[in-house]
Amino acid sequence: MSSPNRVQVSQVSDVVTVEITTVGPQGPSANAGVTFDISGKVDDAVLYYHAASDTIKADSTTTKLTLVDGGNF
Repeated sequence: MSSPNRVQVSQVSDVVTVEITTVGPQGPSANAGVTFDISGKVDDAVLYYHAASDTIKADSTTTKLTLVDGGNF
């Protein structure tokens, strides 16, 4: 009864299961190719992608208020 992450060791009448783990990447790498610009952040800012600068931004242009009261859908 073995799987890729388990090894079963039998001794006389005892059965011991040992679990093997390996450390892998934890989330995206620091250089994921995305630039964040939150220098102009304001209260209730919403993150959005700005294609011309290839940047994810948070500023006064897009906020919860502009989406509800003046959003262009």
